[in-house]
Amino acid sequence: MIRAVARFVLIPIAALYSMLSMAHAAAVPVIAAASDLQYALTEVAAAYAQASGRSVRLSFGSSGNFVRQIVQGAPFELFFSADEAYVRELARRGLAPDAGALYAVGRLALFVPKGSALKADAQLDDLAAALNDGRLKKLAIANPEHAPYGRAARAVLKKKGLWDQVQPHLVMGENVSQAAQFAASGSAEAGLIAYSLVISGRMAKAGAYVLLPADSHEPLRQRMVLLNAAGDTARQFYAFAQSPPARTLFEKYGFTLPAAGH
Repeated sequence: MIRAVARFVLIPIAALYSMLSMAHAAAVPVIAAASDLQYALTEVAAAYAQASGRSVRLSFGSSGNFVRQIVQGAPFELFFSADEAYVRELARRGLAPDAGALYAVGRLALFVPKGSALKADAQLDDLAAALNDGRLKKLAIANPEHAPYGRAARAVLKKKGLWDQVQPHLVMGENVSQAAQFAASGSAEAGLIAYSLVISGRMAKAGAYVLLPADSHEPLRQRMVLLNAAGDTARQFYAFAQSPPARTLFEKYGFTLPAAGH
């Protein structure tokens, strides 16, 4: 009789601890974010935590892959995309209550690691010459199939008339952050990657870079959106990301800022 009572009491207590643990985990929302935000959004999240006492978990990757994961039911509460078209697609599918907000416009840069025989020039003239004289063995870009910065890099190379010639030399990262790693490590002689990554302290010390002209590709209009499962903390972070402190941090990492409230 006593043993039966003990078992009866222990089961609900164990279940209660499990429920409390799950509730605590759910209280920290997981945020899907384009990998060009690796440094900028990390600082924004730290500033939010300091101001609110709440935290968020950031998951960085390619925008296109995140969309597929969200469609398949991934438990993200907020999505920072590097291409606003992905956000509009989620809204169209009914996976977000609206089309979110434009938070930044990204820029593309040419990065050349230390020891490379290439020069960092905004018109890509030396890159073109290096294709012809054999100095270029590998060029790092993000995969254009699902990474907006990869599509921008492809557009730049096509505009310069180099796309067909450069394709055998391309090393593609799953996202722009991985492409940056390829270039910074010396695995490629150059990389067409996000300006927000190359101006970070670590990348800037690894080589030289130049900002490409804004008209060399379509604007990288970056939009964020709350997803249907968004809780209170995610909603607060969404609002904070549009506040003056967060906008200052995005600007610090080279993003062009939209007009407040857009």
